[in-house]
Amino acid sequence: MSDLTKPPPYSYIACIDEAGDPGIRRVRPLDPGGGSEWFVLGCSLIQVKSESHQVDWVRKILDELRMKQQTVLHFRDLDEWRKPIACQLLGGINAVRCFAMLSNKTNMKGHRNLRAASRSEGIGIDQVFYNWCLRIILERVTDFVYRHSIRAYGEPRHVKIILGERGTHSYARATWYGQMLKDQSKAGTTYLSKRTINWEVFDSRLIQVSQPQVNAGLQLADIIASSFFQGVDILPPTIFNTHNARLLKPRIAEKDGVIENFGVTLLPFKYYEAHLQPEQIDLLEYYGFHRSRFHTRR
Repeated sequence: MSDLTKPPPYSYIACIDEAGDPGIRRVRPLDPGGGSEWFVLGCSLIQVKSESHQVDWVRKILDELRMKQQTVLHFRDLDEWRKPIACQLLGGINAVRCFAMLSNKTNMKGHRNLRAASRSEGIGIDQVFYNWCLRIILERVTDFVYRHSIRAYGEPRHVKIILGERGTHSYARATWYGQMLKDQSKAGTTYLSKRTINWEVFDSRLIQVSQPQVNAGLQLADIIASSFFQGVDILPPTIFNTHNARLLKPRIAEKDGVIENFGVTLLPFKYYEAHLQPEQIDLLEYYGFHRSRFHTRR
């Protein structure tokens, strides 16, 4: 009899880290002193056969940044001249695929999805929002893994999910949420089911939490999350710069040659609801988003 508590074998590893904060009770610039306007998740996806190379990749980046005495790469703390070097080097690692989920929170202030909340009794609004963002990026990551594993192995292969621990979420709740979505999918009751996590490659038992300072894959994910955050956040103390995130384009995941709403995803899905400034749209346009959709209701 099989052991149902034992995670299945996996062939892929997805490390997910974040930039900004998930708070939606008070949001800048609507609320002075509120949370960040943006919340960004970045994902670094590799095959298991490349797992041992992640430490070497981070070491090479640190060496190129003239930080030979450092052992941890934290993008936000880098001098500005070092940031494009880090992004360019990550953009040149063929074994990595990158995903970014960008949520503009100004339209989410105080929002609570009532259907989601009804299934999330006792879970704080910020946790509900984090779970929702995690779902969005996992839908795309598992889609990619499924299609890649069919090509590479002739069958679906599982992906291990490693979440960067930041002390602001209940990761047990996030794991529970993943299982809840799977149960809903089986019952045909998934809310907003245009996309769904691919359950042939995702298993909630393969979710792990780790601290970025001890996990090289999460440090790569931090480069993705933080560079995209810098590319859309125009409020101090962020030093707004779209150049760094553009350097990751060679590694950004595509589906049928399209990056928009796959390798790079924007919330809200109705882009005009975000009321973005022209300079905030620049990076998104570079990644295939049509500027007109930020001004026109569709």
